[in-house]
Amino acid sequence: MGRPVQYGGQAVIEGVMMRGPRESAIAVRLPEGRIEVTCLELHSWAKKPIFKLPLIRGFVALVDSLIVGTRALTFSANRSMGEEDGEEEELGFWELALTIGFAFALGLLLFVGLPTGMAHLLRGKVTGVMWQNLLEGAIRLVVFFLYILLISKLKDIQRVFQYHGAEHKAIFTYEAGKELTVENARPFPRLHPRCGTSFLLIVVVVSIFVFAFVGLHPLWWRLLSRMLLMPFVAGIAYEILKFSSRHLESPWLRWLIVPGLLLQKLTTREPDDDQLEVALAALKGVIDSGQELT
Repeated sequence: MGRPVQYGGQAVIEGVMMRGPRESAIAVRLPEGRIEVTCLELHSWAKKPIFKLPLIRGFVALVDSLIVGTRALTFSANRSMGEEDGEEEELGFWELALTIGFAFALGLLLFVGLPTGMAHLLRGKVTGVMWQNLLEGAIRLVVFFLYILLISKLKDIQRVFQYHGAEHKAIFTYEAGKELTVENARPFPRLHPRCGTSFLLIVVVVSIFVFAFVGLHPLWWRLLSRMLLMPFVAGIAYEILKFSSRHLESPWLRWLIVPGLLLQKLTTREPDDDQLEVALAALKGVIDSGQELT
């Protein structure tokens, strides 16, 4: 027998998207109060054997999550505002490419360009490859933390973070083998070891060690090398996250997930029962659709 399916998800606008091996299910609370669940088939490009290889699969999973997540956010935004058909407003290829390209560019600017540039400006006071890389990594961690802290203060984002917590509780309920009800989901923690927040934190930490093997001069090479190495960094981070989440019973490995869990205290909020109901509906939707395809 193969390993049991590990379901994952994402908070969206007034809802939750859950994904399985072949389909995703988006549950949205509509303006009139009822929950609508829509199942969408996942694209098969990321399932090619070459994209399943260690290190490669981490970056592929990141790109695939951005594509699926962006579409889910667009769909949920339309449905939560009462649009008649969220699918009619689905992003086209070029719109999706531009949206994801902008997200990548902003991420590279904030978490690569800014820390690298600031460390380079301080090269006269902090010298040596090791110290420069440690300084750059420290700045990157501070920027990452401040970014999450700032967006967590936004009222609309706080509601999304409640759905994020609901998503985690729903997955915990399934993994515990319990019936998917609000009563069963409510006691579970809102912090999950496989969360994307933990993945991003691991990416930032791993980058410190990987970039230590790359030269510092000139500045254009320092910036370019960081960008070119990001897929490799994401691949290592993905393997660390997957390995640690599958060996939680090991005391010496549990410490790997602690920083990510602490950071999730900012990116999740305690959900109410209505939000839990939405998250459970999404999970039931993707489980049911998977059984139908079997």
